[in-house]
Parts: sequence; C-alpha cells; structure tokens
Amino acid sequence: MAKYNDNAQGMARNFSARRRAYNGVMRTLIYLASAIVVALLLFLLCYIFYRGLPNLSLEFLTSEESVRSDTQGIGPAILNTLYVILATLIVVLPLGVGAAIYLTEYATNRKLVSAIEFATETLAGIPSIIYALVGVLVFAESLALGKTLIAGALTLVIMTLPTVIRTTQESLKTVPQSYREGSLGLGSGKWHMIRTVVLPSSIDGIITGCILSIGRIVGESAVLLYTVGMSMRMQDFFQNGLESFFSASGSTLSVALYVYAKVRADFDLAFSVAVVLIVITLAINLTAKCLGKKFKKK
Repeated sequence: MAKYNDNAQGMARNFSARRRAYNGVMRTLIYLASAIVVALLLFLLCYIFYRGLPNLSLEFLTSEESVRSDTQGIGPAILNTLYVILATLIVVLPLGVGAAIYLTEYATNRKLVSAIEFATETLAGIPSIIYALVGVLVFAESLALGKTLIAGALTLVIMTLPTVIRTTQESLKTVPQSYREGSLGLGSGKWHMIRTVVLPSSIDGIITGCILSIGRIVGESAVLLYTVGMSMRMQDFFQNGLESFFSASGSTLSVALYVYAKVRADFDLAFSVAVVLIVITLAINLTAKCLGKKFKKK
C-alpha cells in the first residue's frame, strides 16, 4: 500500500511538473503574441505620424485646394467626413437599435429571427464595392440623388446597419433574465422595462456597434468614390442650409487619401491625411465611450 502511494505521489509530481511546464510555455507564447501585436501597432502609428506630422499645418487643415494659388488643403474633406458620419449615425442607430430590440424582446417566431440573424451576418461580410454599386443604382440613379453626400450617407447606412443590429442584439442577450422578470414583477410595462432596465444594462454593446460603424465609415473609400465623388471644393452649408447636403458632392478624408496616394503619388500628403484620419477616429471613439459611461451611470 505504501509503495502504491509512493508511485501515485511520484506520478502526481511528474504530472504537476509537466503541467507547469506546459502552462509556462503557453503563457510565454501568449505574451509573445501580445507583444508582437502591440509592437506592430506602435510601429504603424509612429511611422504614420513620423511621415505625416511634418507636412501638417493650419493652412493645410483649413484651406481649400487651388491650382491657381498652388495650395493644398483638406478642409473640405474634413467637413465632408464629419457630415457623412453624422448623417449616417442619425439614421443607422435608431434603425439598428430598434431592429435589435424587436428581434430580442418582441419577436416570437424563432425561425424568422434566425433567418434575419443569418441575413445580417451575411450582409456584414459583403465587400464594400457591392454596396457601392447598389448605392449608385438605387440612390444616385433610381432616386435621382446623383453623386451627393446624402447618397453616400444612405449607402453607408445600408452597409453599417448589420453591424449595429448584431452587436446590439448580442449585448441585449447578455442582460440577465432576472432583471426583466424583476422589473415586470414590480409593475413595469414591456417598453418601460426595456427603456429603464435592458437598454442601460446593454449600453456597452450599443456603443461598441457605434464605434465599429464609425470606423467603417471613416475608412470607407470605394462606396464614397462611387456615390459622393472626388471634389475637393468647399461647400457653403451654412449659407445654403440643408439643401446643399442633398445637392453637393465632395471627397471625404479616405477619398482624399486615395487621391494623394494612388492618383497623384504624393505620399507625404497622403500620410498627413492618414494622421488626421487617426486623430478624428480616436476623438470620436473616446467621445462615444465617455457618453456611454454617462448614460450607464444615469
């Protein structure tokens, strides 16, 4: 019996040593992979800022490109990017969040819900050039909007809607069922329960969908090349009002980056545009995070 116990203890020590060695190797590989990813990210950011910052100036950021005065400027592209982001989010967030609420809280036909979920996952993986062709055929030609900012924004709504729906839906599913039952047990109605309990508990997922949508909007070029155009002129929205948004065309920052890098082969200015893109994306994401935290506290 003692010999059996000694053998068992020896096997346990060997197994424990083998397990510790295995855990050590796997932990080292995980740290190494993380370090490689962080190093690549830092290298890309440092290289972009190294190439782009020397060419940035207040005149470049605020002026309009002019051949006569031989000036380069991305002021119109910055404004067009902000206009397109705002117009897209105004439409896609209510639609996406509302559809996710219906599919999660109200829909009773599970087969229909599964079919819609499969469709949204499929649409989320479709290449952007397909959305660009749809935007040209539907919004630019069939609805006679032409190459305008509103046509580009509506096309981006279709492209980003599956992302918002799926991220919001998965966030709603993580809310414990006991929260819903407790709220209903206290006398709350269905919508009151969703508005006061479910949505605040899932605000992180909604903000994540918003951030992913903004990232795709800011980085999109194919859709905007086809539906918005490549004009680098400043549009006077303050004078002409909302009508200009339906009639004006112009390039966004991603389109301007394509023009400088691919068409004109001016990589110094292209890196400068990339710096502006990174800063705007970071600022919008941080703002969305801060707003999400405030809404969650309330």
